[in-house]
Amino acid sequence: MSESAMTDRRATTHGKTEWGTVRVLAFRALSVAILAFISLLALFPMFFMLVTAFKGQAEFVNNQLGLPLHPVLSGFERAFKGREIPLWFLNSTVVTAAAVFLVTALSSLAAYAFARMRFPARDTLFNAIISLMVVPPVVMIIPLFVLMVNIHLVNTRVSVILVYVGLMLPFSIYLLTSFFQTVSTEIIDAAVVDGCSDFGIFWRIMLPLAGPALSTLVIVNALFVWNELLVALILLQKNELKTLMVGLTAFKSRYNMDVPVTMAGLAMATIPLVVLYLVGQRQFIRGLVAGSLKG
Repeated sequence: MSESAMTDRRATTHGKTEWGTVRVLAFRALSVAILAFISLLALFPMFFMLVTAFKGQAEFVNNQLGLPLHPVLSGFERAFKGREIPLWFLNSTVVTAAAVFLVTALSSLAAYAFARMRFPARDTLFNAIISLMVVPPVVMIIPLFVLMVNIHLVNTRVSVILVYVGLMLPFSIYLLTSFFQTVSTEIIDAAVVDGCSDFGIFWRIMLPLAGPALSTLVIVNALFVWNELLVALILLQKNELKTLMVGLTAFKSRYNMDVPVTMAGLAMATIPLVVLYLVGQRQFIRGLVAGSLKG
């Protein structure tokens, strides 16, 4: 092959390499731009809520999207005026903690049974439970309300806790069953040889290994219960029993012209969720590392 042909071939190969590099860089730049745009769309409501909460009504009218020039706490003071918001906050905390605790305990026990035990109609029962995930909660509101009236549980925290547990159980069982099925059978067999009972295997082996799944489940279920509106609105009609989301709906109607006060109330409702997510994220990573080392 002549020297000129070799030179042309090298130039062509070099050109193709440069073009491929340009395409990769352009694709990465486009991906980053799209992700940045989506992130801005997701974060803008949070930004608007926080900056508005520290404005007065007069400043908000003249400067709706900008940073507060003279930050004030009058919105928080008016939102906390009286005992309603602290009481609603307490109701949401009690309902969320109780519902998440119950559903985590029940779903982990059920998931262990479905994943590791053999009993008649196991697969049929599991499929029946999982099929409930496709049923929208809104279609069950009237039957649930009639049921709660008949058993005299309307206007009690127990009613919404039971409904929330029932709504969250199918997904929780599905998630934990899928995780328990991935645990190595050698670990279970070794525990059985050492004389460990079924509950001992569940408590000492499966639950520690399920740290990542349990952390994810707690966060997802807590977010659902804390933000849920329809069930609490129907079953908790007394003002002193309302959850925070239901109370803030009426609160917004009361202060619909004073946007900073409404944003201050929403900011206070968001803070626990942000804290829970940050704490849960750290535990989630820690659980992943621990699970990989034990496995």
